[in-house]
Amino acid sequence: MAEATSSSPARRWTMRLAFVLIALALILFNLMPLETVPRRWAGPDVLLALCCAWTLRRPEFAPALMIGMVILLADLLFQRPPGLMAALVVLACEWLKARARVMRELPFPAEWLAAALAMAAVLAGYRVVLALFMVEQAPLMLSVMQLVATVVIYPLVVLLSLGFFGLRKTAPGEVDTLGHRL
Repeated sequence: MAEATSSSPARRWTMRLAFVLIALALILFNLMPLETVPRRWAGPDVLLALCCAWTLRRPEFAPALMIGMVILLADLLFQRPPGLMAALVVLACEWLKARARVMRELPFPAEWLAAALAMAAVLAGYRVVLALFMVEQAPLMLSVMQLVATVVIYPLVVLLSLGFFGLRKTAPGEVDTLGHRL
């Protein structure tokens, strides 16, 4: 029996399923009532970091529709404006996908910077749209704190994705099972 390569259809769908399961676990964890008093600090948006990491490292494992559906579910469950965060994250991930080929040849700090810029754009866009529609939102300092925490946790998300799922960058010249360049 042939072994599944890193770009075989079976591997691609397995990794897509893994992405969805991780995202659902993160959403469930965020919904758990672990604290009874409101926090004065904002933790990282691990789901956003996960989307950015998987998009930059292996774009074929995190298609836009899948990311959009997962973040839309998070929007609904976290009682955020439905679709706003989903649209912003999909736009940011598509921006990252367009740069994934260039990023694979650059060192990790360049990848980290690109992901940080995408995350900053998502959170800034979210605040701007809420402000345009005069929707009450969290204080700016909490949003900045969440952005910083998300950027800081990005390397850990990449490391865990690499360690547990072998999510590495595609090598220059790597091809899929049909001979198409990745």
